[in-house]
Amino acid sequence: MERRKFTREFKREAVKLIEDRGVPVARSARDLGVHGTVLRRWVREVTADPQQAFPSRGR
Repeated sequence: MERRKFTREFKREAVKLIEDRGVPVARSARDLGVHGTVLRRWVREVTADPQQAFPSRGR
C-alpha cells in the first residue's frame, strides 16, 4: 500500500476546521478521510511554528 501524501493547502485547511470553526478532531478526521493522529500532528506543527509548518510540497 502506498503512503498517502497531502498538499500543504489541504493540511492548512484541515487545521482551520479545528482551530477556526471548532470542529472536533475526530469528526474532521472522519470527514477528511485521515487518521485522527495525523490531524492532531498537523495541528501541533502549525501551533509550534505556523510559518515553517509543512515545508515539503506533498503531492
